[in-house]
Amino acid sequence: MTQNSTGKNRNKTAQIWIVSLIAVAGMLLADQWTKHLAVLHLKGQPAVPLIDGVFQLNYIENRGAAFGIMQGRQMFFVVCTVVITLAVLYLCVKMPCEAKYNPLRFCAVLIWSGAAGNMIDRLRLDYVVDFFDFFLIDFPVFNVADCYVVVACFLFAVLILFYYRDEEDFDFLKRRRG
Repeated sequence: MTQNSTGKNRNKTAQIWIVSLIAVAGMLLADQWTKHLAVLHLKGQPAVPLIDGVFQLNYIENRGAAFGIMQGRQMFFVVCTVVITLAVLYLCVKMPCEAKYNPLRFCAVLIWSGAAGNMIDRLRLDYVVDFFDFFLIDFPVFNVADCYVVVACFLFAVLILFYYRDEEDFDFLKRRRG
């Protein structure tokens, strides 16, 4: 590789990291802002119906994991979030700069943002603020950070099934010998 192409690759890598970090910061800001609004306007108030009989805004303090499971295990969730964040960062570091990997990079940014958004709540409040409530189907109350993670997981599954179908697509994760 020539010096010029190495420099271009470094610039491309730097651009990808800058865009990713700005995206994470923006998504964290959106998540934390919506939670702040939920605390200001929904806490201690009756649920606010948005679609009668289907969807409402309903303030909940969730001391468990997704959908309220494993209540009160905050340290476990913090450790899991750190491990997930490190795994996502490892994926981002190893991922090639090719445009082909932008959808995967987007998934990583969504997961990183969602995990960090809920971890901020856990560390700051000892619970996660949830407020979206699809009560028609008795679905657990959730928040914007949860949406990021669910969308990322769904998109990741679609990508694995239909886009990254060749084994070589993930060669960048294999340990190189020699």
